[in-house]
Amino acid sequence: MKAPKLTRKLLLLWLVLAPLALLLLLQLYFFVCIWWWVDHNPGPTSFMRRQLSVLQEKNPNAVLQQKWVPYDRISNNLKRAIIASEDANFSEHEGVDWEALQKAYEKNNRKGKVVAGGSTITQQLAKNLFLSGQRSYLRKAQEFVITYMLEFWMEKERIFEIYLNVVEWGNGVYGAEAASEHYYGISAAALNPSQAAKLAVMLPDPRRFDKNRTSAYLERRTELILHRMGSADLP
Repeated sequence: MKAPKLTRKLLLLWLVLAPLALLLLLQLYFFVCIWWWVDHNPGPTSFMRRQLSVLQEKNPNAVLQQKWVPYDRISNNLKRAIIASEDANFSEHEGVDWEALQKAYEKNNRKGKVVAGGSTITQQLAKNLFLSGQRSYLRKAQEFVITYMLEFWMEKERIFEIYLNVVEWGNGVYGAEAASEHYYGISAAALNPSQAAKLAVMLPDPRRFDKNRTSAYLERRTELILHRMGSADLP
């Protein structure tokens, strides 16, 4: 009678330990990837691969628009605009801006719906590199873990450089260089303040703004970001 009980205990132990081992291996994979990307540029992100799959369902010949450019070949206007629009405390926080998250939570409660996210540039990069767009507490927890891995391995400038090269800016458009060419026919280095501000404002919902480039909201928000850009601290 003892043998069956022992077998059941071993089975239960395996059912507990196996998922934990897989979870730890997954974290190790993320950790090693981020270490490698300190001085090697990442290829297509998880988000890019998923969106390409969606595009190719409609058009098998669909490709993504993306061209990697170094940090110093991206206009400081765009860098300042994105920090002003997306993450004013980027240079100071350690990956997660808890104060911004609290403000976003309170604002969403007042509105009765999600109107603010509070995610930092590092959190957005963590999601784009590895995760899906689905919302759940487990996915958010994993996002936090990856965020702190990014901040552990990388300087702020490197985090921002990767973000600027992989963030979505339209339907199949990724990175500052492709976005600058797509919307203005110029390089990312040549963006003026107004162009940069408009690109920054598009980031929360780029596919929608790609189709509605003259929306009243886009114009109002662009003017606001133009006024805020001067106080944005670059890493």
